[in-house]
Amino acid sequence: MDGRSPRLWPYSPASSPVALPETDLLHTPDATWVLTPPATPHDDLLDLAGLRAWVASYTDAEGTAVPDLLKAREAASLEERWPLLLLGELANPYRLAALRCEVAPILRVRLSDLCRTWTDGQDARHIQPGLHHVTLARSTGWWEVAHLGLFTRPEMKRLTMWLAEDRPGVWKPVRPAEGRLHMETQPLDHPARDDIQWDGTEERVERPAPAFTGPEVDLSMVMAPVHVRRGCYDHRGRLARCVHYPQREFHENVFRRGSACHWEDVLNVHR
Repeated sequence: MDGRSPRLWPYSPASSPVALPETDLLHTPDATWVLTPPATPHDDLLDLAGLRAWVASYTDAEGTAVPDLLKAREAASLEERWPLLLLGELANPYRLAALRCEVAPILRVRLSDLCRTWTDGQDARHIQPGLHHVTLARSTGWWEVAHLGLFTRPEMKRLTMWLAEDRPGVWKPVRPAEGRLHMETQPLDHPARDDIQWDGTEERVERPAPAFTGPEVDLSMVMAPVHVRRGCYDHRGRLARCVHYPQREFHENVFRRGSACHWEDVLNVHR
């Protein structure tokens, strides 16, 4: 996808969050550019200033750093941007292009003790019977790749309101008060279904997590859009994780065969 239109992304938003980018990238409305993370290790916990400094050291194929790439496109600087977790469709290059999303770095991160899961609702704006968007829930011992975008405040609000179909009180950005977030610089496999033990009350991951490859980010200053009316889908007491249930399989085999969890029951947030 380096230098190609994001509208040529081969996976439609209906397949999200399957087949999302496997590299860090700079999204522009007209082209998507691969970014390379810094090789220098960083052991400190990144606050907002530290995160901006870390992202500033990503480069494109020509060796140009992110601040210069943003300046060349007359885009907002990193100092004018804040981190937003992109859990599903909003990490799909085609969808970002369709929304005319601003120029933004989109980086791979690792969620720990948190997972992406389907919402108990459908968005019928683009396909019938509708798409399921993705929300966030706690999951002890779990890890997986997600994406972190750095956006201006107005763009963060606009993207969240798009998820809500411009209706207030449906989706809102929150700051998770549990779990961990690390920058991810290497390929990462998530636990398989067989790695999760279920005792009828709680799910636990028995497989040990791989070593971290990037610095930890202070999750308390990262915004994540969550569905606050119906929350996530509860599959008879278990979470329907997006990496285990592609959207079509979830809709046909799991959806409406369980119940919905209220978002406050599956995620603690900072008030």
